[in-house]
Amino acid sequence: MKKSVLFVLHLPPPIHGAAMMGKYIHDSNLVNRSFSCHYINLTTASAIQDIGKCSVAKLWHFCKLLLRIVSDIRHYSPELVYVTPNAKGMGFYKDFIVVQLIKRMGCRVIAHYHNTGVALRQDCFWDNLLYRKFFKNIKVILLADVLYQDMSRYVSCKDVYICPNGIPEMGLAPKNMAQDRLVPHLLFLSNLLEAKGVFVLLDALKILKDKGFSFSCSYVGGETNDVDKDRFNQELLSRGLKDCVRYNGSKFGEAKLQEYANADIFVFPSLNEAFPLVLLEAMQFHLPVVASNVGGVIDIVKDGETGFIVPPGNSFALSEKIAVLLKDTQLREKMAKCGYDRFREHFTLAHFEHQIVQILQKQFL
Repeated sequence: MKKSVLFVLHLPPPIHGAAMMGKYIHDSNLVNRSFSCHYINLTTASAIQDIGKCSVAKLWHFCKLLLRIVSDIRHYSPELVYVTPNAKGMGFYKDFIVVQLIKRMGCRVIAHYHNTGVALRQDCFWDNLLYRKFFKNIKVILLADVLYQDMSRYVSCKDVYICPNGIPEMGLAPKNMAQDRLVPHLLFLSNLLEAKGVFVLLDALKILKDKGFSFSCSYVGGETNDVDKDRFNQELLSRGLKDCVRYNGSKFGEAKLQEYANADIFVFPSLNEAFPLVLLEAMQFHLPVVASNVGGVIDIVKDGETGFIVPPGNSFALSEKIAVLLKDTQLREKMAKCGYDRFREHFTLAHFEHQIVQILQKQFL
C-alpha cells in the first residue's frame, strides 16, 4: 500500500522558483504514482507585489489555510507532511505557525527550502527562539551543499538532504553563434527588483558602452513595488542606455522562450538567491551565463567552463566578464555547449523527480 504524503507547497500564481517547483511536483506522474498524494497550496499572495505584505484578505486566507490543513490531516492521516517554508521575515512567521500546527497533530515533517536567510536572522533573540523550535525533530531538503551553512546552527547535517532543482527538457538544437548578429544580444530575465541586480547590470552596461562595446540588452520580467517601468526607463536615461537597452515586460510561454532564443549571453547579477531556475533555462537554451556568486549558483555555473561567476554587487567585475564574452564568439559557443551538457547531466526535471521521490521514500524506512 502506498504511503500517504500531504504536500503543503507553493503553487503559481504568482510565478517564482518555489511555486514552479511546487507545480512540477504536483503534476509529476512519478511522484503521484509513488505515494498517495494530497496537496494544499501554501501561497497567500496573489501577485509578486503582495509578497511580504500584510492585509486583511491575506489574514483571512491564512486562517482558511490552517483550517484546511487540520481537515486534511484528520481526513487523510498522512504519514509525512512535506512543506516549503520561508526562511525569514513575515513568511517565516506564517510558516512557523503552519509547521507547529502540523507537529501538534502528530505528523512527521520534511521542509524543502527554496530560499535562504536563516543566518541573517539567527542572532535576533526572538527569531533564534523560533528557529530552535521550528527545526526541532524535522528533516530538511536543500538545493545545494553550500546552502547548509545558512541553517547549520539548528539542523544536524545527518538530517539534511540535497536535491537540486530541475526543469523540463525541450530538446533544443544548439545555436550557431558564428552566424549570429553582429551586435551580441544580452538577456536579463527576472522580476524587476533591486535585489535581483537590475541596476548592477545597468551600471555594468554603462561601463561597457563607455568603453566602446556594441551590444543590445533586453530586460524581461514583471514590474514590482521596488522597480516599475517608469523608474526603469528613468534609470536608462540617466545612464545614456536608451538606445541599447529596453524593458520588454513580463513574458510567458512561447514569448518567454523566444526571448531566450534571441539571446547570445544570459546575465543574472542577483544579490540574493538560493538556486535560480532561470540559469537552468539559459543553459538549456545553449547560452553562456554570467552570474553573481550567491546561494547555490556555484553549483550550477562552473566558472570559466559554462560561464563566469562574479562578486555580487560588483558592476565593474560584471562588465569585465561580459566584455570577454562580447569579444569572443568561439568562447561563447564552447561555454554554451558545456552549459547545455551540464544541464542534461544534472538539472533536468526527470533527475529532480527521481531524487525527490528517493528522499521521501527514505522517510518511511
